[in-house]
Amino acid sequence: MRIYPDQLAKQLTPLAQCYLVFGDDPWLCETSKSLIYAQAKRDGFEERIQLTQETGFNWPDLLEEWNTMSLFASRRIIELSLPQAKPGSDGSAQLQALMQHDNPDILLLLTGPKLASEQTKSKWFKSLDAKGVYIPCTTPEGAQFQRWLQGRIAHFKLRLTQDAQQMLFNLYEGNLLAADQALQLLLLLNPNDLIDSQQLEQYFEDQSRFTVFQLADVLLNNQQDKAQHMLSQLQAEGVAMPILLWSQFKELTTLLQLKQAQELGGNVSSLWSKLRIWDKRKTLYQAALSRLSLTQIEAMLAFASKTELRLKQQGVEDWTALSHLCLLYDPNAHKHLSHIELA
Repeated sequence: MRIYPDQLAKQLTPLAQCYLVFGDDPWLCETSKSLIYAQAKRDGFEERIQLTQETGFNWPDLLEEWNTMSLFASRRIIELSLPQAKPGSDGSAQLQALMQHDNPDILLLLTGPKLASEQTKSKWFKSLDAKGVYIPCTTPEGAQFQRWLQGRIAHFKLRLTQDAQQMLFNLYEGNLLAADQALQLLLLLNPNDLIDSQQLEQYFEDQSRFTVFQLADVLLNNQQDKAQHMLSQLQAEGVAMPILLWSQFKELTTLLQLKQAQELGGNVSSLWSKLRIWDKRKTLYQAALSRLSLTQIEAMLAFASKTELRLKQQGVEDWTALSHLCLLYDPNAHKHLSHIELA
């Protein structure tokens, strides 16, 4: 059964045989594990065994722990960390074998990074999922992050104006851990009064965390305000410009291939697999293709090349030029291209 972290607290009685906490968001992973451990302790699971699948990991150790009676407690938790989320053939067979023998005195907790769709279709995962609960811990974005933030504000019983909530959204989207710490700080500083945006400005620095991949998605969707905010944060965090330019060349080259096929009357959908564009991102590319012309995409590639050339030949990190490149994902900005000079 798949449930999301915000639903977990209501789904812990009775406890399942196993829980699968996989994802790349540290706050969601740790919070989910804490909820599981708290309920397990209430149910008499007092001993914790921690195992990690490392090089040379002996899978029979897991079976031995599963079958060994505890000297200290009647019920135990076995937490198995899969750093690559790939147990291999031996591990897969071992995990499937465990699920064939119910043990009410053992709670199995598996943890690891975000799972790809093919991993959730594997035999080992299906075997565990049939007896347990899968909790995908993916960082919420946009409206989902807004709902999460409002839920945490309510949890701490804080009172914030609408503009203060929007400021928190802008500051911390993409970083749940920092957002939760910020709310805890507000609880200490001002637990009762109504908090507005001016007060927040006195408390916090901008701590949102983004990646070049998130920036690429936002640009394909032409969310300009968000893109410029992300770019400024990436610059402040010291992300190297060559990495950002690499990401832009990759996206623009992909767009160019798709647009050329579209212009020639070809079947663009046949290129999805060849260009390694998965279902989640198809709508982003389709939006960009419907918005940008072939000439505009070619101009953007030329502009990116000029920016990269100045970086390589002169060592100039022109963040203004990179900002302009982002703006060009909006077709209305192209009429101003001739006025953009790389000084």
